[in-house]
Amino acid sequence: MAKSAGQKKKLLVLAKLFMEYTDDEHGLSTGRILSELSARGIAAERKSIYDDVDTLRSCGMDIVLRRADEWEYFLASREFQLPELKLLVDAVQSSRFITSKKSGELIHKLEQLASRYEAGALQRQVYVTGRIKTMNESIYYNIDKLHAAIGANRQISFCYFSWTVQKKKQLRRDGARYRVSPYALIWDDEYYYLVAYEKQNQMLRHYRVDKMQSIRVEEEKRTGQEAYERFDPALYSRGMFGMFGMFGGEESQVTLRFAAGLVGVVLDRFGTDVVLTPQGEDTFTFSVKVAVSPQFFGWIFGFGKDARIVAPAAVVDRFAAYAAETLAQYNSTEEA
Repeated sequence: MAKSAGQKKKLLVLAKLFMEYTDDEHGLSTGRILSELSARGIAAERKSIYDDVDTLRSCGMDIVLRRADEWEYFLASREFQLPELKLLVDAVQSSRFITSKKSGELIHKLEQLASRYEAGALQRQVYVTGRIKTMNESIYYNIDKLHAAIGANRQISFCYFSWTVQKKKQLRRDGARYRVSPYALIWDDEYYYLVAYEKQNQMLRHYRVDKMQSIRVEEEKRTGQEAYERFDPALYSRGMFGMFGMFGGEESQVTLRFAAGLVGVVLDRFGTDVVLTPQGEDTFTFSVKVAVSPQFFGWIFGFGKDARIVAPAAVVDRFAAYAAETLAQYNSTEEA
């Protein structure tokens, strides 16, 4: 006897039904399964459903039979559990570098990994008040190209832009392409940065990925391998303050004195490996390598009298000069 229409796709449809309509709180009875198959043009008998369920189990699907109002089957475990999907949804929605449009697309795809009932719980998770999202939709493809270049040991070229007061993009270097050797991607302060070796200046620099345009993977092999071998991404990102812009400032080992109540702030910034030396009961000192820049000085400013640069003297002098220049703006009689 010829097989009924749709038999070749029956197992695939059954698997999708269990993925979409069942979870820990919702199941499908044999009668409901037969009805759903019939609605999709697939004829089936009750006995065949038992055999099909056994086949899906043998292929790894954790389908369980339980007694509720009636006997029903449900998918007891999945690749991702609901709490894990909620975590991923929150990460996608709260990420600044992902546009609102792409956030919606990614969350919709994550919803497909849950039952339709659990998907509703994910939708209630996705709102973050006042979240500012990036406007650069191409960042996903940029990241893919950068990973490809790093994996293939190739140089890249690209255009780099900044924003004008009129909120227009303005290409740097009058549109001339940058050419660098990419080595690492760093996630810092809700943005992706590319750390790359620039042969012209013989140094590592960082670029914000969402400000890179027209990325091209070149045929030439990367240079700067020796510089990269001395590079520690974790230390680099901890030492940079506000990695926006292109340059973080000259690196220097500095000694800082902080109020005892700021231990948590220091550990959050520099990690638990930093050595803290108590100075009485009220303060402690520590030494770290940082990029000495206006962003670093601004970070110190933010703690007021509870933070102080102790050494080296050159950095202390630079900070004092920076503070004096900043204060002078407010002592000026010039109108705003």
